[in-house]
Amino acid sequence: MTQEARQVSENDQLRADIYQLLAALLRRHPSPELLQFLSELELDEADECKMAKAWQALKRAASQFDQAQLEEEYFNIFLGVGSGEILPYGSWYQAGSLMDKPLALLRQDLAQLGFARQEEVKEPEDHIAALCEVMSVLLLEAPSYRQLAFYQRHLASWVDRFCDELGRAPSAAFYVWVAQLAKAFFAAEANEFEQLDMEIPVNCPGNEEIQPKAS
Repeated sequence: MTQEARQVSENDQLRADIYQLLAALLRRHPSPELLQFLSELELDEADECKMAKAWQALKRAASQFDQAQLEEEYFNIFLGVGSGEILPYGSWYQAGSLMDKPLALLRQDLAQLGFARQEEVKEPEDHIAALCEVMSVLLLEAPSYRQLAFYQRHLASWVDRFCDELGRAPSAAFYVWVAQLAKAFFAAEANEFEQLDMEIPVNCPGNEEIQPKAS
């Protein structure tokens, strides 16, 4: 993806980093390095907001599970024998089936934005981890209206339901806390983009490429 250089605020950098973290946790079971990073986070233990509590819970969980447990948990939830306990694909939540129209629309939008699928990646582009990775790049490189349009079209309508289902998955133990953090983060994102939606002019130049859904 190639975009003109833009100033990235501290808030946008933090949001992009969280998208990357969620992508790593949802793409595969966490590595020892990622677990160590999470277990050593410096947090304000007195902060009582939902996001802070979610970070605190995930930090504690990162020191309570070993690799074998996490590998088995991830396999049961997302892969399984035949299929996992949940399906982490946008098409499933938007259309009720896999490889459906939402995926085709997503592929069109990704092509317009300059994203290309890597050959070694086997999962469809509407996997929640892939969408988090795209959002991370958009926050750092794309104009605000494109961030808004992509989020509204490809995440806003279903990501909260995904977080709820992940938290309720029969095998979820560590991933209960991943789901809690993701739910708190995406609630904050919904508010962020709601504010942005009110600020962006309807006829923003260049906004014709990926238009937000009409409200």
